[in-house]
Amino acid sequence: MTKFKTKKSLKNKEIQSIFGQHSVKAALQNDKREQIELIISKNQINFAKKFESKVQKITILPQNEFIKRFGNENTTQGVVLKTKDFSRPSLEEFIKVESKKSKSVILILDQVTDPQNIGSIMRSCALFDCSGIIVGKDNSPELTSSLYKSASGAAEIVHYIRVTNIRRTISFLKKNNYWVYGFDSTANKNSTLNFSKKSVLVFGSEGKGIRELVKKECDELVQIKIKENLKFEIDSLNVSNATSIALHQFYLN
Repeated sequence: MTKFKTKKSLKNKEIQSIFGQHSVKAALQNDKREQIELIISKNQINFAKKFESKVQKITILPQNEFIKRFGNENTTQGVVLKTKDFSRPSLEEFIKVESKKSKSVILILDQVTDPQNIGSIMRSCALFDCSGIIVGKDNSPELTSSLYKSASGAAEIVHYIRVTNIRRTISFLKKNNYWVYGFDSTANKNSTLNFSKKSVLVFGSEGKGIRELVKKECDELVQIKIKENLKFEIDSLNVSNATSIALHQFYLN
């Protein structure tokens, strides 16, 4: 069986910065994290009071000083958290838990690189009971401040697993009784989204879609039905919208 490395100890993990009220709130409520410092603009004192017991240090800055250090408050919403990441499962550890469920769906994103899209996809995963997103290490962002912000707290509960080889990962998932659906706009238009109880949904980048070598590993290629013969040329959905539709369909099955 293919071996996947487990995560290393986080004892010496670098401190992360998370900003945005929803993301910071979720991180502060995550007891697996080591919270270092909450930095707020003066007009966010009420926000800080709610979480005094969750963080070692709270720093209140005048609004002009906060903006000087962290930029426009439209982006940060006046709150920045310094924190250490928590221990996340390896692929093997994740599947060991996930495969025990009677119903399970996992997303694979093939070369989707936009943190905004991935953050939005994480929110959909949280809402439709998808516990994990798998991406390739070479063509995907790490968990950055902007990704945390766009995920609005979902990054605390949806596992984000970066793997070396997506094809090998798909093979591993198949051996664990998952059926793999590749979403492709050129697939049979009569295909239906009748998902297996254990499903992997694979989406590619906008424009390029899923790579051919990854398509070949999928058990089935499907597409989301959209209106045809539009007056203006709109031939595909945004990847975050497409994943939301597919996850909702699985959720209802």
